[in-house]
Amino acid sequence: MESKQAQLYKNDRIFNNKRKHKIAQDMLERYTGSPYQQFRKQIVLTNFNYYLEHFTKNMSATLTKGSAMQAAHSPSKDVSLIDFSIGSPNAALIIELLSVTEPTAVLFLGMCGGLHRSLKKGDFILPMAAIRDEGASKHFMLPQVPALPTFKVQKFVSQIVVEKGLDYRTGVVHTTDYRFWEFNERFKEMLYEERALAIEMECATLFIAGFASKVPIGALLLVSDLPLRRGGIKTSISAKQVFKNYTDLHLNIGIKAMSEIAERGEHIRHYKW
Repeated sequence: MESKQAQLYKNDRIFNNKRKHKIAQDMLERYTGSPYQQFRKQIVLTNFNYYLEHFTKNMSATLTKGSAMQAAHSPSKDVSLIDFSIGSPNAALIIELLSVTEPTAVLFLGMCGGLHRSLKKGDFILPMAAIRDEGASKHFMLPQVPALPTFKVQKFVSQIVVEKGLDYRTGVVHTTDYRFWEFNERFKEMLYEERALAIEMECATLFIAGFASKVPIGALLLVSDLPLRRGGIKTSISAKQVFKNYTDLHLNIGIKAMSEIAERGEHIRHYKW
């Protein structure tokens, strides 16, 4: 028998609420500037404008600007890319909006702070789970539900990385909505105790909202800074170096993974509930 809270979650689901579905479709078009029909079934998410510019320039993509986000669509690759900005509230919002398009697969290309001593800038992390230390995911699932990506999306991405002769790390990442945590010693002590590989601001929300909204989603993270080390906090200068050296490869891996899913006509979701 379902609990009262579980029933409330179920009634709030976008696929169970026709009025919410209609408003979400209108909001998707308004926020991105893209007609509903323009979205491809394979979607890459990012929160950096550089990725959008690179994708538009090199993939013959059509760029649109809405009231809150930007999007680009490449018919040749059968992939759309959206810059949804930063943070867990925006992550939750874009997943619910995209659910009305019923995407085959969504991949988040984000950056993270490397926590483990073996990591260095430019490393790739394929998260297997995310710690829900943010507020947005609680509106979608009970707190005991783990934040997990869609395994088959992660599998596709890992294959692309290996085919390129590259390496990656897997493990748990910490998702937070707390900025400037680097100056809080108690928070840093907690990170050491958790043994998380990296810290970022979107994955847990994306995974939980995706699970709740029936949106298959994975993530490939790029280590952009090493905040627990002396002088390791990201600055404008170090950020430029990361973009110059690593982001093109990061984006190309994501596009290839999504375009191959399109070419193969893969079925990503393993079950219905």
